[in-house]
Amino acid sequence: MKKMYFIAIYPSEEIIKEIRDFKRDMAISFQSSKALKNDAHITLFPPFSRELELEEDIHIAFQKIDTNLPPFEIELNGFGSFPNPKNPVIFVHPEDNIYLTDLYNRVKQQFNFSPYSFTPHMTIGYRDLTWENYLKAWEKYQHKEYKTKFLVDKILLLRHDGEWVPIAEKSLTETV
Repeated sequence: MKKMYFIAIYPSEEIIKEIRDFKRDMAISFQSSKALKNDAHITLFPPFSRELELEEDIHIAFQKIDTNLPPFEIELNGFGSFPNPKNPVIFVHPEDNIYLTDLYNRVKQQFNFSPYSFTPHMTIGYRDLTWENYLKAWEKYQHKEYKTKFLVDKILLLRHDGEWVPIAEKSLTETV
């Protein structure tokens, strides 16, 4: 039996709740509710499927990720979008961060079996967001202010069991 997996970082529970409010607004005002199914996160490696019997291999690769780096802050600042008419996305925008890029590259060293361009974001509207509703939503969100920051001190491996469930975590720890 195949299962879906992915690797991500999550903000604090307080930020997850704040971003859930934006997702609710997208669902109510712009008929885009798919993003409500997942808590706010930044994907380090996108969902992939594997046979459940091979899960141990995924755990081994996950534990091999080099997380010997200090915890770091990510600043969230406003909103961004991917204006693709077939699949538009609106998201909370993280500021560029060399530590986040470094962490992504460390993940990619162990999980490199599918090409993936890294554009960090926290989705608030996608999949069921029509182009027409994207245009209306973007009108509202492109100048909307939202600023906060959170500490990244671990990465999570998640498996989809009806919903995404963390099955392993790895702390960022700098050893001198």
